[in-house]
Amino acid sequence: MLTSIYLIAITAEAMSGALAAGRRNMDLFGVAVIAFLTALGGGTVRDILLGNFPVTWTQHSSYIYLTITGGLVTIVIARFMRHLHQLFLVLDAIGLVAFTVIGCNVALNLGYQTPVIVMSGITTGIFGGILRDLMCNRTPQVLRHELYASVSLVVALVYLFLLREGIDDDITLLAAFSLGLLLRMCAIRWKVSLPVFSYSQARWQ
Repeated sequence: MLTSIYLIAITAEAMSGALAAGRRNMDLFGVAVIAFLTALGGGTVRDILLGNFPVTWTQHSSYIYLTITGGLVTIVIARFMRHLHQLFLVLDAIGLVAFTVIGCNVALNLGYQTPVIVMSGITTGIFGGILRDLMCNRTPQVLRHELYASVSLVVALVYLFLLREGIDDDITLLAAFSLGLLLRMCAIRWKVSLPVFSYSQARWQ
């Protein structure tokens, strides 16, 4: 089940990366690179930080084909994207939760302590989007709009808590997914965000 969700998630993230590249008028190679980084960048950064080698996607070439194809297909269907905006918000939320849970599982299997496991989940969940925005010369969206990174944090904490309480794995996964999706959808619907820190030198003098 988690594998299927993961494949959906990396495809959706690849397409979001391609759209970001299109807004910057990149060529086909640029679109493919941004799609790849958006979809698989979080897992790559996680594996490097945790010393989990070989990096996951290097052992599954199908992930490379899937993400690059998803990015290039986006070019063809871009004109219809405005009609699919809500669908992509849902897919992106699924990707966030799926990547977070997968990141937690990787660190769990490597025997890391709780703080590292949580950060592994968050890194996997959000870092692809950060790489996408940095490559497209934008302030990372995950740090400035509706609740996103904080949703990943909550999912990681709830997932670990339920696992350590001995709750059935399937129930734990369903609970973490449901909560994560609910929080993300509510944040989008009602524009919920964390307080913003705005520093102005003139203001504080």
